[in-house]
Amino acid sequence: MIKKLSAILIVLIVASCGGGRDTTAPRNLDNACSILDQRPHFARAFKKAERRWGVPVHVQMAVMHQESKFIGNARTPHRFALGIIPMGRQSSATGYSQALDGTWEEYQQKTGNRRARRTDIDDATDFMGWYMAESTLRLGIPLSDARSQYLAYHEGRAGYARGSYLSKSWLISVSQRVAVRSELYATQLPFCL
Repeated sequence: MIKKLSAILIVLIVASCGGGRDTTAPRNLDNACSILDQRPHFARAFKKAERRWGVPVHVQMAVMHQESKFIGNARTPHRFALGIIPMGRQSSATGYSQALDGTWEEYQQKTGNRRARRTDIDDATDFMGWYMAESTLRLGIPLSDARSQYLAYHEGRAGYARGSYLSKSWLISVSQRVAVRSELYATQLPFCL
């Protein structure tokens, strides 16, 4: 009897630790409704951030797709010296929103959400909403302008204001893809939200 109880307890502990929830990308990333069908808690998080900050769901989803492919534990790749010696990650960006440590700490301080985690979809969407709303206030970028919001998100507001992205043709291409994806999601979401 004690062995059975011990075995059950071990199974419960292991099951509660791993979870594996949202550690892989949803299937069919080109279909907003498919993503939200697979992860219903995403829809609630995106809508909540939209109500609080005014950032349309399709803009949030397009930026999150680019940043993490909707993977909660996403991290930047490792850097290597001489091609083989690990030198740490490319940046401190992590989670759904790929927020950097300093920006995340600013968000926690300004919103009073000290317990926020970048691996929590509710916190990540709230962060993205806050960041984009601040970009609108400081830089005048419309909340519905996925391309410019993404550039400010990627480069930081100061970098965007300096036009740092102008010398990065690859980033301009990425921002255009984010805009196209945002439009795609915008046409799909009325059928599932």
